[in-house]
Amino acid sequence: MTPNKEDYLKIIFELGGDVKKVSNKQILSGLNVSAASVSEMVAKLVKEKYVTHMPYQGIQLTQKGVREAALLVRNHRLWEVFLVQKLHYSFNAVHKEAEVLEHVTNSDLADHLDVFLGFPKRCPHGGVIPDSHGQFQRQSHEPLADTEVGETVVIDRVIDDHELLDYIIELGLNIGDVVTLQKIGLFESPLAILDHTQHREMQVSVKAANHIFITHPTAEQLASDTK
Repeated sequence: MTPNKEDYLKIIFELGGDVKKVSNKQILSGLNVSAASVSEMVAKLVKEKYVTHMPYQGIQLTQKGVREAALLVRNHRLWEVFLVQKLHYSFNAVHKEAEVLEHVTNSDLADHLDVFLGFPKRCPHGGVIPDSHGQFQRQSHEPLADTEVGETVVIDRVIDDHELLDYIIELGLNIGDVVTLQKIGLFESPLAILDHTQHREMQVSVKAANHIFITHPTAEQLASDTK
């Protein structure tokens, strides 16, 4: 499989294509490619039975596609953990290096890396790391952009995109922060949020908010972070 096909499988997986249909527009935005390129690659992936595609309904991974994508994501996220923990790369600088390393990593190397790192459960961006059989804990695919005004949520993970990671660092938003959506502006203006963990307000662009995924806080998280 070519690295380009692997990148498409990964982004479809990250966007929740293992459990729901994702749109061409979401893939286009996640990979920063043209609409024509997405259509062409989706057709190839359908032919090879990695995805199903219904016009105007979206794209979803097949069982074959989920397994392939999960193992690709495993390699990528293990390398990200290694680069951050062992080589002290910053949160937003690991994607490009991990992208290169994942394509030359076989299952044996991935297993040894997993052992060396102490079997990490998540990558630095909050993504769950699948096991050597491609099994993984399901994560939320609910974006921050879908949060209701007044709702309090937890930042669970972000799409592994260099520009997005730069933006999040600039904002000062962290994985695990408890935030409340205060205001949704008109015409895709930024979302106003209150970060209870850091005790300050932030403005988050709509594009970023669609690639930041949230969960709902436990009673303990609410008690400790919203005091």
